[in-house]
Amino acid sequence: MRFGTKLIHNGNEIDEETGALSIPIYQASTYHQRDIDNFGKYDYSRSGNPTREALENTIAQLENGYRGFAFSSGMAATSSVLSIFSAGDHIVICEDVYGGTYRITTKVLSRFNIEFTFVDASNVDNIRKAIKDNTKAIFLETPSNPLLKITDLKGAISIAKEKDILVIVDNTFMSPYLQKPLDLGADIVVHSATKFIGGHSDVVGGLAVAKNKELADRIYAIQNSFGAILGPQDCWLLLRGIKTLKIRLDVHQETAGKLAKWLREKEQVEEVYYPGIEGHPGREIHFSQASGAGAVLSFKFKTLEQTKYFLNNIENAAFAVSLGGVETIVSYPAKMSHAAIPREEREALGVSDTLIRVSVGLEEFEDLVESFSKAII
Repeated sequence: MRFGTKLIHNGNEIDEETGALSIPIYQASTYHQRDIDNFGKYDYSRSGNPTREALENTIAQLENGYRGFAFSSGMAATSSVLSIFSAGDHIVICEDVYGGTYRITTKVLSRFNIEFTFVDASNVDNIRKAIKDNTKAIFLETPSNPLLKITDLKGAISIAKEKDILVIVDNTFMSPYLQKPLDLGADIVVHSATKFIGGHSDVVGGLAVAKNKELADRIYAIQNSFGAILGPQDCWLLLRGIKTLKIRLDVHQETAGKLAKWLREKEQVEEVYYPGIEGHPGREIHFSQASGAGAVLSFKFKTLEQTKYFLNNIENAAFAVSLGGVETIVSYPAKMSHAAIPREEREALGVSDTLIRVSVGLEEFEDLVESFSKAII
């Protein structure tokens, strides 16, 4: 079954009890048990809810995994997955990881004696060199946020298999439509479902998918213990958003490619970062493991004055955090997504004060270019 069809017909689209073509919102915290010796499938909604289960089953199907999990945010998903590790464990992580992931690893999990080594994962030799005797996992984003750096997933996974360690991939930018890390050999995938999976800037949620039962059991134990679960109404919104994922991303990508090429021709722009344009570092590797360039690009102005003017004057686009919505969202990583990273480290990574990230929406390309033109001085 092709992906667009699978979004609609995946075994979780019809309510078994009523035949409804939209899984109902089961707004229940607890469930009546009819037999003291044989409890039903559901007992308390922290442990399981029919609406959440439909979403979890759906993302597992789309990522070709064993079991899915829905959390209250993308960071809840990432934090819960990283919580399957123990004191004394070591994890290799890409250096330009999302700021929230940087914060949870350096400010919280490090207090529990879980060790992290940040490396430039665009060169897999750096991953190999960072592995220690106590290394238990590699955590990757590709393309990375916000510089769209590419990691060779097959190469990283090959190294991990040699050492018998896990590979976790944050697949938020690509979604299961454009990239399937589990098919490449990764063990766990996480998403900020707030982004492209939800797609309408109206819900906060996170998803994780485990490749096998052993990992699924470990993640479920954390999910049920921490209780950072996604509520049924938000699960329903994500189920609805998923159905249009392909058609939205097809348009997002087409416009993003045109905008990246247009920006590249502007004399005020120093550099454009987007896997879809010729010369982007790692472009060939990206297209060997993904079927599209995605809808997120970044660019640098030559001066801070140009940067501030653009952000203060852009029209027909939101100046906001987040990405993946139907509207174009312009972000300022230095003070938004990567504000948690100390300035010196952030600038060393290339996240300068003149860097702007754009999540391209569904506006007409011509209107978007007109708005950008007015904001560029």
